[in-house]
Amino acid sequence: MNFYERHILPPLLNFVMGQKQLKPFRERVIAGATGDVLELGIGSGLNLTHYGNSVRSVTGVEPSAELLKMAEQLVDRAIVPVKLLKTSAEGLPMESASFDTVITTWTLCTIPNAHMALQEARRVLRPGGTLLFVEHGRAPDANVARWQDRLDHVWGCIAGGCHLNRQIDALITDAGFDIQILHHHRISGPRTHTYLYEGQARPQ
Repeated sequence: MNFYERHILPPLLNFVMGQKQLKPFRERVIAGATGDVLELGIGSGLNLTHYGNSVRSVTGVEPSAELLKMAEQLVDRAIVPVKLLKTSAEGLPMESASFDTVITTWTLCTIPNAHMALQEARRVLRPGGTLLFVEHGRAPDANVARWQDRLDHVWGCIAGGCHLNRQIDALITDAGFDIQILHHHRISGPRTHTYLYEGQARPQ
């Protein structure tokens, strides 16, 4: 890990992901969480203060030690017990059927093997459990999608491996989930970066 990835990127990500326009999406997604929750790519912990009384516990996994240090500063502000683990989403150290809810918020774009991470999410969900997500990804407009493809490699170098062109709904269904609710949104900003998928899914 170089100087940029260790010292510049984490606070930059925290600033960008803390934008006011993203807050309503966080609130809606987290409001659906119940029971024992696993958050994939918890990052700097921006979701922690949104968990409510319907949640029994939150376990957050994150491969970045720098982002986890930032998340640790918010643990005391959560009203539910929080456990943070430095590990990747592709190889979760939890037993199968351990969680009622899995959360991903602007995470699937960056996980190197998102398919494997989603399969792991399916494994650790209890029967009847739910995957709740809001993610940015491939736009339906062909011209925008072409630019996403062109910019994807360069953007990944700048943004810690983030991909602009992942088809989020296809990733989720290919990993063995049935999407039950799916909403599409466009937020302000470059069209290549601001197409959102929001919804919920259950294991097939």
